[in-house]
Amino acid sequence: MKHTRERFASRVFVYNPLDMRKFIFILILFLGAAFVYLSFGELESIVETLRHGNFWFMLLAALIQLAWFLMMGLIYQSLYHVLDMQESVTRLSLLSASATFINIIAPSVGMSGMAFFIAHAARMGRSVGKVTVVTMLGLFLDYAAFLVILTLGLIVLFRRNDLGPTEIAASTVMFAIAAGFGFLLYLGSRSADALGNALAKMARLVNRVVEPFLHRAYLSEERAHAFAHEMASDLKALPEKYQSLLIPLLYSLAGKALLMCILISVFMAFQVPFTAGTIIGGFAIAYLFLIITPTPAGVGIIEGVMPLALSSLRVPWSEAVVITLAYRGITFWIPVAVGAAAFRILQREKE
Repeated sequence: MKHTRERFASRVFVYNPLDMRKFIFILILFLGAAFVYLSFGELESIVETLRHGNFWFMLLAALIQLAWFLMMGLIYQSLYHVLDMQESVTRLSLLSASATFINIIAPSVGMSGMAFFIAHAARMGRSVGKVTVVTMLGLFLDYAAFLVILTLGLIVLFRRNDLGPTEIAASTVMFAIAAGFGFLLYLGSRSADALGNALAKMARLVNRVVEPFLHRAYLSEERAHAFAHEMASDLKALPEKYQSLLIPLLYSLAGKALLMCILISVFMAFQVPFTAGTIIGGFAIAYLFLIITPTPAGVGIIEGVMPLALSSLRVPWSEAVVITLAYRGITFWIPVAVGAAAFRILQREKE
């Protein structure tokens, strides 16, 4: 009888990685379906708005959005090359699309997507430390490229006397986030122990916040130190390869240019006059709040902030609302659909 209970317990409590992956897959798709359901009203408004735009310009905007996924793959491929790793643009584009989808349904300033990249690397037998460095560099360069656009946008708003305390405060948060990532990369390039101490302090802070709810430590401080040592050798080599980061930085800037081209296409689809300042300023404010807001990809906030930004740039209010809905329909819902499909493709490869 005792042996029977032991055999039963071993069958029940043995860890099955395949079952866990299926559980995570079902959980993520459930969150995605719930997110679409809760946003169905907005989706209906967007579809109705898109119907009134010029079809060819809207199609052009959609194609540019798809090109953006390829650009993201090129960014990560160039960063893989910096750390002497090889991967196809197609696979990295799929990974990037999946990470974008996960960041939308589980927003965390890019951390959810980073965790997906790292988990995928572990399953594929790649160096977790190298892939972590790649994802950190990818986020840092993305923020650095956007800061260039944001600076130009703030200049546009300042010259038109439309720069308010909200934009200044949000920009300060954005600069702080970018500086934080840069500081962690700098610490890692100087000392694994210093990076480990910084990550351990961050883990300790997170544990203090979640302990009243979980009644246990959520993150391991010991693991933070081990994680830092895994990344240390690659981070220490970065100062010698800083020139190699120019290509991914240029790709990141090109990615922002593609998103602004989508905005231009939307303006043209609805025959709304615009200037370069209007595009730069409107995009900068919309993307800024997309990053710093806690809601999934800025849902409910971008739809309010972007029309205000465009109207302050002398776009009529009614047209600013239409442009915002159409722009969000392309830059938000297409990534959701493509990201969900990419996530499913990658999961099927592991089954």
